[in-house]
Amino acid sequence: MPVEVILPKVDMDMSHGKLATWHVAEGETVAKGAPLFDIETDKAAMEVESPASGRLLSVTAQPGDMVAVGTVVALIYAEGETVAETPIQTTAAPEPEAPVAKTVEPVPTATAHPAAIPQADPAVAPGLRATPAARAAARASGITLEEVPGTGPRGRIQRDDVAAFLAHRVEAPALASPGAGAWSAQPGPLHVSSRKGTGVPLVLIHGFTADSQSWAPLEKALGADRPLIRIDLPGHGRSPRRRLGSFAELARMVVEALDDVTRGHDKVDLLGHSLGGALALAAADIRARRIRSLALIAPAGLGPEIDAQALTGITRATRAESLAPWLRRLTATPDGISDDYARAAMRLRADPALRAFQAELAEILFPDGVQPFDLRPALSRLEIPTAILWGRSDHILPWRQALSITGDFALHLLADAGHVPQLECPDRVARILVRHLLM
Repeated sequence: MPVEVILPKVDMDMSHGKLATWHVAEGETVAKGAPLFDIETDKAAMEVESPASGRLLSVTAQPGDMVAVGTVVALIYAEGETVAETPIQTTAAPEPEAPVAKTVEPVPTATAHPAAIPQADPAVAPGLRATPAARAAARASGITLEEVPGTGPRGRIQRDDVAAFLAHRVEAPALASPGAGAWSAQPGPLHVSSRKGTGVPLVLIHGFTADSQSWAPLEKALGADRPLIRIDLPGHGRSPRRRLGSFAELARMVVEALDDVTRGHDKVDLLGHSLGGALALAAADIRARRIRSLALIAPAGLGPEIDAQALTGITRATRAESLAPWLRRLTATPDGISDDYARAAMRLRADPALRAFQAELAEILFPDGVQPFDLRPALSRLEIPTAILWGRSDHILPWRQALSITGDFALHLLADAGHVPQLECPDRVARILVRHLLM
């Protein structure tokens, strides 16, 4: 039987992806693990490897096609295997009896890909590996990709690499008047990005080993009108790796960043997840007059228990195969994290210095696998509208920690959600935030 080539899910909120280019033409042979095609989503570009060795046939998607996750886009036949005459079906076909070939024509030969790898692209030096999205971003920005370090497979330059390179070249005057809905960076010891809108700003603080981009599904569910401010923690996202000695030191750093980014605003709403939830709670306790409402998603700091093995596993994993089992602890069920998602996450953790920094930070914040900082008194003192959202299937932090706390706050226990409900069920989380936090 031929091996099916499917469009993988590389983001938790991904439903479709654009097939950017084929690296192998239909009819040609490919080795297992070799680059087969590129896909692009709203947030990333990724090179997909061949699942088997053999001859690529029955291609049903061309470069530029938007394809549903799980769709069969081609078949790989082993040497000497009989080729089926019936067109392949895909999960994206609206009618079971209608072959995809009727709506997405197969690519007949290699000549159908003349633009898959541009030969005269001024932004790309000969022999340089870059995704189509990275090449387009470089052309639009007027830079050459020789200047950009690549973090993808075998040094391949991704669109995020171009964005990170440009972020370091941004000048202050360029940040003065961002376009509607655009994100702008703000100077300071931590990387902070903001988006203009109408109303009270919502400040977002992510969790350990995550970054500000992890809020994207929830931001989409909340809508585009509200002003947002994201803070990247030290050694996460685009923030520098600043050495810390304690949770209290980290909290002071976050409060200083909060002071900087909220100047000119009477009050802000504050939302934090996991470690970011503990930091948001500490900031609300210190700056109570500046915070209109507080929301905490699976917050740390409400009890000593934590899945330290998962933290250690994530920070020390050097390949997708060892990272995936620990990432699957984050969701309610293991199937919430696909192998392709794990590979995409590992690409962002390819730098050994990043992994070493975060492993050291985990030892400082969670010594001997416990939470030494106790924010239960702070939660009891709060007089602002406060909501805690927690997945009932959280394997990292037990939701029952919230039951031992006295105070005026709403507790929402989400069925079928794990440690990251903002990724698993962003629409449900958004509805709760709108209802309880004066949004």
